[in-house]
Amino acid sequence: MKSYSITDVGQKRTVNQDFVFTSETPVGNLPNLFVVADGMGGHKAGDFASSYAVEVLLSTIREDENSNPVKIIRAAIETANTQLLREASDNEAMSGMGTTMVLVTIVGHYAYVANVGDSRLYLIDENKISQITKDHSLVEEMVRMGEISRDDARNHPDKNIITRALGAGRDVDVDFFDVRLTPGDILLLCSDGLSNMVPDEDIRQVILTSETLEEAGRRLVSMANDNGGRDNIAVVLVEPETKEVEVC
Repeated sequence: MKSYSITDVGQKRTVNQDFVFTSETPVGNLPNLFVVADGMGGHKAGDFASSYAVEVLLSTIREDENSNPVKIIRAAIETANTQLLREASDNEAMSGMGTTMVLVTIVGHYAYVANVGDSRLYLIDENKISQITKDHSLVEEMVRMGEISRDDARNHPDKNIITRALGAGRDVDVDFFDVRLTPGDILLLCSDGLSNMVPDEDIRQVILTSETLEEAGRRLVSMANDNGGRDNIAVVLVEPETKEVEVC
């Protein structure tokens, strides 16, 4: 397994509200863990929300004796949501803060994915890039209902309005996905600072033409900034299994 992570403040923001965590080694009963969180809220609330949510997530996972990855993740996200609400109610400066979260743990040949909000997980192989997660956003709902096209959604004025987030309410609705992996597959977790600025096919081409995950990550951040860098950028790349190369 290989991984690389990078965040960048972008071209328009002064505070980086994106937060990443990566571990190729066990976290509690999970064999590995990769997380992207995109915080929101005024002043310092957004960067606190994303980092604190991940901090609570990790501490909860480490204390959980369950062996089922989905149950472990669900409980940890619910705890992080509760703690964010508590912090917001205790500190007026943090009122209204929240964060997206997308994460993955790889168990054997399967990736177990969870997401809340519009941070994404993609699966990239030699032939295509597939968005595994579904955005919890107003424009995504409009696309599903046929009110706007996918192309319209990219530049829609309401594209930053999300419909789910940690810290938004007492109950948090988490989507789960499991993905069968094959050697050579690459997973990309990212905030909307990347996905709103770089088309999916360009993302795939960068990853496939880079020699290393680090090179790919740095090129993606540069491309997002070159295209305007309107938001913070978070990128986590994971290669669960290296493709075997035949030696003649």
